[in-house]
Amino acid sequence: MRERPPAYSDIDEKDLKILEHVEDDFDVGLETLSQKLGLSKSAIHYRIKKLKENEIIEGVTADIDPLALGLEMVSITDVSVTHEEGYSENIGEKIMAIDGVEQVYYTMGDVDFVVVSRVQTRDQLNDLIEEIVAIDWVNETSSKFVMEEFHGARNVTGNLTESVRDAIIDS
Repeated sequence: MRERPPAYSDIDEKDLKILEHVEDDFDVGLETLSQKLGLSKSAIHYRIKKLKENEIIEGVTADIDPLALGLEMVSITDVSVTHEEGYSENIGEKIMAIDGVEQVYYTMGDVDFVVVSRVQTRDQLNDLIEEIVAIDWVNETSSKFVMEEFHGARNVTGNLTESVRDAIIDS
């Protein structure tokens, strides 16, 4: 598992405002941010660069509609494994490397991993499940098939507690 610095160790109120605007619209321009936040374009550029270097902004991406490309089959697969030293990272990375896998979560509870996959055909999904089962220490899988998707925008900055917001503002 990768180590992370404290969530708000190098962020101040201005950085938080930049994050809120970038999260709302990743394509927002420096000029627009400059006007909204009362900072120079160079100051915003520097702050965004720092947020990227500190891995607070992990990347800039476009939201591509998977349905427009025929990726209509979504499955959620529970994976149970044998617990060996280092199994969580080892198995998680192997599952993530399988074509069609979008997300892998190491979990606590009845199952060890939850895998979200998206493919075009039943054959692809069958191959994907077979690849998961072929991984050493994987004992069992159980899949659910998504009938309809409901999406909301990620709202990382909106999910911050007041105490974290206060800590950022007071730093």
